Amino acid sequence: MDIQEAVVTLPALMVAVIFHEYAHGWMAYKMGDPTAKEFGRLTLNPVPHIDPLGTLLLPGLLMLVGSPILFGWAKPVPVNPMRFRNLRLGTFLVSVAGILMNLWLALVFSSVYRFIMQGHLDLLGESVLLPLALFSAKAVLINLVLAFFNAIPIPPLDGSRALMSFFSVKYWELFYRFEMYGFFLITFLLFTGVLGQVIFPPILLLWNYLIGRA
Repeated sequence: MDIQEAVVTLPALMVAVIFHEYAHGWMAYKMGDPTAKEFGRLTLNPVPHIDPLGTLLLPGLLMLVGSPILFGWAKPVPVNPMRFRNLRLGTFLVSVAGILMNLWLALVFSSVYRFIMQGHLDLLGESVLLPLALFSAKAVLINLVLAFFNAIPIPPLDGSRALMSFFSVKYWELFYRFEMYGFFLITFLLFTGVLGQVIFPPILLLWNYLIGRA
């Protein structure tokens, strides 16, 4: 990964993870839980959302070692499900809000990329268009990775919370207990390449379709 690519990739990742967390907080607020707002996290200001490890250090290291995929996270927004007006519905909607936000961002940035490639923004000049095109293409890919990854129904990922909402509340404790083990399972699947083999083919297929390469 060259310097120009790194300069646009890290901001693309930050936009993806910050909007992802904001979506969780916004949906929780709409469902009756103002916890994120009370903690100053219902904002698109990046500062309160930055996690030194997940937002800066890990992505920086991945770029230094030339990783083809950049990954990271922001600080999870605080959510108190007990304050939802409807516990099951609130849990489901808050869980999928981040995933849907990343899919929406992928559509937005793919539209920007297509506009550039079709010559609709030529007045901006090549010095602006090339970095913007690179940023947009990277943003599409990163948002798709985050959406597909978080949709996996393994605790503590968003997909598991969405799945949990369909079960009786008396079984939710089982999901919460499995979160620690789920983290190790996800790590194992990542480092063995199993996870990549499952989610990357559909991600790349959709990425190529969205930016017009399919």
